[in-house]
Amino acid sequence: MAGCGSGRTGDGGDGGGLLAGTTDKIFSLDPAAAYDNGSLVAETQFYQYVLNFAPGDATPKPDAAEKCEFTSPTVYSCTMKPNLKFANGNPLTAKSVKFSFDRLVKINDPNGPAALLSNLEKTDAPDDRTVNFTLKVANDQTFPAILPTQAGPIVDEKVYAPDRVMADEEVVKNKGYSGPYTIASYDKNKLVEYRANPDYNGILGTPKTKTVSTKYYATTDNMKLDLQNGSLDVAYRSLTPTDIDSLRGDSKVTVHEGPGGELRYIVFNMNTMPGGTPEQKLAVRKALASTVDRAALAKNVYKGTYTPAYSSVPQGVPGATEPFKEIYGADPSKDKAAKFLADAGVATPVELNLQYNPDHYGSSSSEEYAAIKSQLEASGLFRVNLQSTEWVSYQRERARDSYPLYQFGWFPDFPDADNYLSPFFGPNNFLESHFEDPSINAQLIGQATESDKAKRLQLLATVQRDLAQNHLPIVPLLSGKQIAVSGKNVQGVEDTLDASFKFRYTVLSK
Repeated sequence: MAGCGSGRTGDGGDGGGLLAGTTDKIFSLDPAAAYDNGSLVAETQFYQYVLNFAPGDATPKPDAAEKCEFTSPTVYSCTMKPNLKFANGNPLTAKSVKFSFDRLVKINDPNGPAALLSNLEKTDAPDDRTVNFTLKVANDQTFPAILPTQAGPIVDEKVYAPDRVMADEEVVKNKGYSGPYTIASYDKNKLVEYRANPDYNGILGTPKTKTVSTKYYATTDNMKLDLQNGSLDVAYRSLTPTDIDSLRGDSKVTVHEGPGGELRYIVFNMNTMPGGTPEQKLAVRKALASTVDRAALAKNVYKGTYTPAYSSVPQGVPGATEPFKEIYGADPSKDKAAKFLADAGVATPVELNLQYNPDHYGSSSSEEYAAIKSQLEASGLFRVNLQSTEWVSYQRERARDSYPLYQFGWFPDFPDADNYLSPFFGPNNFLESHFEDPSINAQLIGQATESDKAKRLQLLATVQRDLAQNHLPIVPLLSGKQIAVSGKNVQGVEDTLDASFKFRYTVLSK
């Protein structure tokens, strides 16, 4: 039940605290097993990082560190601030950082973020103030941006187990963290209360509100109702597009928008998709890219909370270009699509077995893919067999090559174009689409290790165009905006909706 004022607690004199709401769920409070949005929001409040993102800034800056720099092409070295300590009073030193990274790599939990550290050869702490990260590939320009991700929380080596994931209750009890808040009470995925940590010494500064609680909702209906009746101060993830459209007209609340980062797209299984030859398969991919109406999906299904995507790198991320718009057009073109198919000798209508997931990527997925099916079939060039599968089965069947075409989505780990490229199109990519190309691999390494910013932007543009023109392992559809809704008396929401994709309670106040 959504009771008025449920979850509100006193906070020592700053107005009764603040209540945030979400439908996301915490998977784990242990960084070794946390690689999801629900856990990220929690981690953001109570963990500290070597580097972090200040509100409104997508450039990593020192948090627990005093400074960081490359001391050689393969060594990224950080000097830690003196006299840091965890919330339990234990000292936080460079040895704590080494332990944290060694632990995450050793545990290598299948649900965790260890894959983000694939370029980390080893971590050393020669003294209490110095930590050295030795990298496998030299001049990795993305590594500083990985330190503030879910792979980067610093944990207390005296209380965290070195070889196993700790239960949430242990994390809460042992207080082996050093972020801007401590966890005052914890009822998993129901209600969590955070209180300002007086010993925090980092880039996020002193929290503007001493006590913030998070209430977890089973559905958006009750969350929306609590916003409207004033018993909830702010909601972040994931109101439906219809909810947001409705709330825009409600004088009691404010709808806040931030830079987009979420990507929605269709993946092709290169082995099982339609087409008798590689040339025919490429023609089918190009025809689909020319036929889908992204603007209609953004407007009609997502009520303007998403924008059309014309690259795997969303607009707003440095280095993003729009090659799909240039090559295939901003608007759908049946003539272009038909020519691609005819030139490759592909008979029409092309039978497409298209799979989507109704529960993992939001409640509007069914409407989105029904619209895509309608768009493709209206061209007369495709006949679409549309099927949906729940997430657990979806992941298993996809890995078995059961889906020739399938829906996927992506939330970025860090605000760098490479995070939308290497995980998608590099060797052993997570898409498991059987796409790999030596030229693309070389380009991906080239841009990630180019220290000249202007040259790197050129390399990023080249690889995006090459992928769109000559390969098309995916067809990007939409890029999602960050959305939060708050009461009129809540301040600071816009300060945290930035390209770092971290929702920080420290800036919120009433």
